Amino acid sequence: MKVTIKWLGISLATVGLSAGLFFVYMRIHDGPIEFWPGFTISTGGPFRSGEYAPPPDDWTFLKEREEIEMETLNLGTSKTIWTTVVDGRLFVASGRRQTWYGQLWKQWPQRVVDDDRIILRVDDTLYEQRLIPITEGEIILPVLRESWRKYGRGSEPTSDLAVTQEFMWLFEIVDRET
Repeated sequence: MKVTIKWLGISLATVGLSAGLFFVYMRIHDGPIEFWPGFTISTGGPFRSGEYAPPPDDWTFLKEREEIEMETLNLGTSKTIWTTVVDGRLFVASGRRQTWYGQLWKQWPQRVVDDDRIILRVDDTLYEQRLIPITEGEIILPVLRESWRKYGRGSEPTSDLAVTQEFMWLFEIVDRET
């Protein structure tokens, strides 16, 4: 019995140490970690590679792009995000707003109030941007419908209630100079 407990303790310590080292590696890695195409760990370290460029006036070139990377300067971390383009404007949404695990897991949307500065990385190009919360307006439903068309999650939206009733966060990504 003592041998079993000893090896169980060693196994748990090894798993704990390995997980801790992996999380440290994630936080110092240049952006989110992609293990294989289609499976990206959503948190990484700040960007250390890429060339800065002025943001485009029209983001339509990202309309069919599945994922891009975003660094939130207030957290010093980066993540892979899904974006939606409507009328050349770029948007990002984050769900699970009213769930306990969403409150724990989704730190970046909650911290935009303190510091809305972000950096987008598209391939090797960096764009200094800001996140502007969208809580009302005619743009919400077209953004939700475009996101549904692009990513196909759930049923087609027929109203803006997911945003206006605070089930999800919605942000427009705008030039930092705006």
